[in-house]
Amino acid sequence: MSVCLNSGYLKEFISEHELREVFPFVKAAHELLVGRSGAGSDFLGWLDLPVNYDRGEFSRIKAAAEKIRQDSDILVVIGIGGSYLGSRAVIEAINSQLYNLTCSDAPRVYFVGNSISPTYFNEILRLCEGKDVCVNVISKSGTTTEPAIAFRVFKNLLEEKYGVEGARSRIYCTTDKNKGTLKELALRNSYEQFVIPDDIGGRFSVLTAVGLLPMAVAGLNISAVMEGAAGAVEDFSDCDLEKNDCYRYAAIRNILYNKGKRAEMLVSYEPSMTAFLEWYKQLFGESEGKDDKGLLPTSAIFSTDLHSLGQYIQDGSKIIFETVLDFKKPREDFYIYEDEGNFDGLNFLANQNMSEVNRRAFEGTVLAHTEGKVPNIILELETINEFEIGNLIYFFEKACARLTSPELRNIKKICLRFWESLVLRICARKF
Repeated sequence: MSVCLNSGYLKEFISEHELREVFPFVKAAHELLVGRSGAGSDFLGWLDLPVNYDRGEFSRIKAAAEKIRQDSDILVVIGIGGSYLGSRAVIEAINSQLYNLTCSDAPRVYFVGNSISPTYFNEILRLCEGKDVCVNVISKSGTTTEPAIAFRVFKNLLEEKYGVEGARSRIYCTTDKNKGTLKELALRNSYEQFVIPDDIGGRFSVLTAVGLLPMAVAGLNISAVMEGAAGAVEDFSDCDLEKNDCYRYAAIRNILYNKGKRAEMLVSYEPSMTAFLEWYKQLFGESEGKDDKGLLPTSAIFSTDLHSLGQYIQDGSKIIFETVLDFKKPREDFYIYEDEGNFDGLNFLANQNMSEVNRRAFEGTVLAHTEGKVPNIILELETINEFEIGNLIYFFEKACARLTSPELRNIKKICLRFWESLVLRICARKF
């Protein structure tokens, strides 16, 4: 099953004729995208990656992951931004936030080089004491401050623990194919290398070795991740808004932006999706936050954040719309038994699965927020697994693609109503 857009709660906010009017933008964007003729088209490698990825490197990723799983207790992933958010998002979505506390048959995966906090750094170092450790350093250049500092420290740690020769077999570099400080260091020291493709920007790199190696070490089925993304390539290839929920989502975001909405809140009722929401924020924040324009990407985990943000969402400034990830089936369920004394007055919730209560919370919240004049887009998925998450990743990547070509600017002159922003952004930029 692919991501399915439910627009049933948008009828009060967007009409079908508005979607028809924005279609010229969608068609122009689609044609530039598939023709790879717009500005930034040299960074569209992600577009067909799930179908045309390097099978040889994919096999090497699986082999390296298996080696790490056999000889290590911990994998330290060193990277910042797109070099770590994607893999962390998928690992925690599938294995839960408690993965490092509860896993028994896979190495713990810790992420460093994404801050300059000495406290956090020391905490990770202490966790590595007495453990067998491997390092995956991820950087195009090798000179970005946060990961460079972290790699310096962990390289020394491995060399002191295993010797220079022993450390070489425990360091894996994911970097540029041909150039850069990290590439030169990897060649000089014979570290195993994986490639960050030249035509894929960092925030779109989760389905490359950047994300796949840590995922595989954590025990995820990376073949299923790619299969889910490949399914999305096919499912979201038609520019017809009636057939393509990805483009329809992008068009709806654009219309809401032009109606004065300034922030999109991506919502999940599953805490394991917290890191995924962080990945979404970078993907859209870096792509849309240009030229004094763009929606502010925000996120929330419900029902948790309803107790802190619910009042503002429903009764505060009407600058927000919500996009809710609706997973139909939980990976696990819990049965609520009746309490004999009913001390808390909640026996009306007993004798059913907790997932039913969570669904009622979702349905009641969507209804309350739409009645409070907050538009809600619902993205429906079957469950949280590798296939569905791979599908969702590609859905968001394609919806986020950026377009800046002269051809589009000409269309904007004709269709003044939609001149401010194209949320169907087609070309990732390099920074």
